[in-house]
Amino acid sequence: MARSAGGPASFRPSPGSIPESPGVYRFRDPGDRVIYVGKAKNLRQRLNSYFADFAGLHPRTQTMLTTAAGVDWTVVGTEVEALQLEYSWIKEYDPRFNVKYRDDKSYPYLAVTMGEEFPRVQVLRGAKRKGTRYFGPYSHAWAIRETVDLLLRVFPIRSCSTGVFRRAGQVGRPCLLGYIDKCSAPCVGRISPEGHRTLAEDFCDFMAGNTGRFVRRLEREMARAAAEQEYERAARLRDDIQALRRAMEKQAVVLGDNTDCDVVALAEDPLEAAVQVFYVRGGRIRGQRGWVVDKVEETGPGELVERFLLQIYGDAAAEAVPREVLVPTLPSDADAIAELLGEHRGGRVEIRVPQRGDKRDLLTTVERNAAEALRQHKLKRASDLTSRSRALQEVADALGLDQAPLRIECYDVSHMQGTDVVASMVVFEDGLARKSEYRRFSVRTTGGDVASIHEVISRRFKRYLEERSATGELDVEMGAEPDADPEAGAGPGIDPGAGAGPGIDPETGRPRKFAYPPNLVVVDGGPAQAAAARRALDELGVDDVAVCGLAKRLEEVWLPDEELPVILPRASEALYLLQRVRDEAHRFAITYHRSKRSRSVRESALDGVPGLGPARRQALIKHFGSVKRLREATAAQICEVPGIGPATAETIVSALKDESS
Repeated sequence: MARSAGGPASFRPSPGSIPESPGVYRFRDPGDRVIYVGKAKNLRQRLNSYFADFAGLHPRTQTMLTTAAGVDWTVVGTEVEALQLEYSWIKEYDPRFNVKYRDDKSYPYLAVTMGEEFPRVQVLRGAKRKGTRYFGPYSHAWAIRETVDLLLRVFPIRSCSTGVFRRAGQVGRPCLLGYIDKCSAPCVGRISPEGHRTLAEDFCDFMAGNTGRFVRRLEREMARAAAEQEYERAARLRDDIQALRRAMEKQAVVLGDNTDCDVVALAEDPLEAAVQVFYVRGGRIRGQRGWVVDKVEETGPGELVERFLLQIYGDAAAEAVPREVLVPTLPSDADAIAELLGEHRGGRVEIRVPQRGDKRDLLTTVERNAAEALRQHKLKRASDLTSRSRALQEVADALGLDQAPLRIECYDVSHMQGTDVVASMVVFEDGLARKSEYRRFSVRTTGGDVASIHEVISRRFKRYLEERSATGELDVEMGAEPDADPEAGAGPGIDPGAGAGPGIDPETGRPRKFAYPPNLVVVDGGPAQAAAARRALDELGVDDVAVCGLAKRLEEVWLPDEELPVILPRASEALYLLQRVRDEAHRFAITYHRSKRSRSVRESALDGVPGLGPARRQALIKHFGSVKRLREATAAQICEVPGIGPATAETIVSALKDESS
């Protein structure tokens, strides 16, 4: 691997050292973090283009090269392999100069939890869960609820929460939906698990586009009921048919009944791009979704489409990949991408540009949506960027920092009367939460919040110093030469961990947990907490990290060894940012403390019961939901838990009764 810290020319690979094969390359910064991943049909030709005419490169590419300190590469056999490796590296390293699509909002899905014994229909957002079938996404949650309300007449599957479902089973009465026939009430045994699952599968089939057979079946049943003079049942079936048809009308018919495709459109300017997708299943638009992207590299429409297809479908379930993807421009590697997506789907995938007809008209509609999404995003983004930049600069000015604190870490301590003491560490980078960097601590020290802050700061920065020492960076700064192995790094791209710099684990190639120091440490508290944090840093010899405390009562900012606080204007962006950081640390600490306390309460309540081991304690809590409900249960109800016999059940009832008296 070519490596240096003196600009692009200093780490340019020597002539002839780059192979002329297909492959994937990585640019790294002086800290050995991967900042850009790319692929090429011809590695030599592609990499030479970065170094041949620096002045002629796009400004963002110039920025990437001046940030980089080295480049390595891996040779592969085919373009499909290059696509696969490039995608996996982008996902693993999250390079700052690669295009990354992000949702312009969190879209709701209609979800059916087929992995449960009694599947439940509900509205879900965020990450998808295993064993759950998803339909959508929809623009608004209310659109899902209207559809579900219509369909529950015909497919009365469970839609209640786990708590409501369990309570109904305990009292032997269904909820309101069970009484108005919008739920088949599996909670009280009105329908068997198998019968309820069949209803859920029919619901999913209808949502997947197989609508005709259900309408035809109901029409036959209605005619049969009318012929047998069962007019009330016939009227109900008529209403069910109307409900299904209204649900079908809510999804626009745009193409033939057998058409399954995703329609992708772009709108872009020199800095950003917006992507919109319409999902067409069974000829109907089933959902819509949007993304926005910063063009941190010089990227044309074809490359934007390529990145989109790999990123969005790379992690999708096989059934989520359509047979046909309509795009505004074909990527240069369209055949390789289609082959890769086809392998993932388990069937042929076609990527093409529609030229005329209904599909071309639909693509035009999606393009208009993309243009509007980009316009709306730029209105919001301009305000957000300005506010964040101003907030960081105001913090730097107020605290007397040399530069804006691009990485802020905040610590908070949570406990209940000195028990189950925990602490949180949250990280904000460039004014935004970096949740993957959050950490939590179980505090060992006794002596209050000040001692806890001292312990947590000491533990965090000891780990930081250990990481730097392990990589040799600390020795270099102290004036010593790092250990060097002249045999290491036998060739570029051979070992991803070879030459791993500070912050990178040589075993995994991933960032170490505590490798990067903050510019500013914020502690939740006043002068005593700020002084404790400063003292912990001084004891470790860390003198390049600023410290402050934010007191809740008057929102005063305290600096170590200062008699008076820094008072930030109430309406300032700086105070708003520090409040958000502090409140996020408080939320994260409280969440961990509640979890730990709840676990200890559950365990302690059942610890003294003879013959009750960890597995059976866990089974009891899972069955009843809480110790409180377990305490209210009879011995006969406790016997329903697998592994609990009558004698053990009586012992549990007696032990919990003695504890509460």
